[in-house]
Amino acid sequence: MSALTIYSEDQQQIGVTSRDFATIVEKLNALGVRFERWQAATEFSADAEPETVLAAYHDAIDRLKRQYGFQSVDVISLKADHPDKQQIRQKFLAEHIHRDYEVRFFVEGRGLFYLHVGDHVYAVLCEQGDLLSVPANTTHWFDMGEKPNLKCIRLFTTPDGWVAEFTGNKIADKFPGFDQYLATL
Repeated sequence: MSALTIYSEDQQQIGVTSRDFATIVEKLNALGVRFERWQAATEFSADAEPETVLAAYHDAIDRLKRQYGFQSVDVISLKADHPDKQQIRQKFLAEHIHRDYEVRFFVEGRGLFYLHVGDHVYAVLCEQGDLLSVPANTTHWFDMGEKPNLKCIRLFTTPDGWVAEFTGNKIADKFPGFDQYLATL
């Protein structure tokens, strides 16, 4: 089940957690962050080709493309047996921003986004069926855990796709990682 924990940036061990979908949506909407749930229009297998996955969510994807001007869409997948999983994980763990939205729809698995807004940090546990859209220039980081298991649809307004500008702030090192976070729920 999805979760949202709100921390003061200087009290990383004390946070208020909600697993109520409506509460999560309300708190994130106040930050300009979109959080919603999607259902596939058709069934597909776990090993389905990206085109099949995109077709199953065509209507929801098309709605976001029209609303935000997204130009490209892809499907990424990462499993625990991937030989470069630790290198890939490390790429996302440092606080950064994007000049574009960061939009992820979790087709399978889960991941933990941390949003650093003002003097608070919002930990958003996204699971299968969750869409999270982080506005441009929002400081954040992402953790998929020691044994990643996820398949996501990504949407971009530019052909360049995922381009991060790292802030140099070491705040991400102070907060629990994905596996530690899950252990507290």
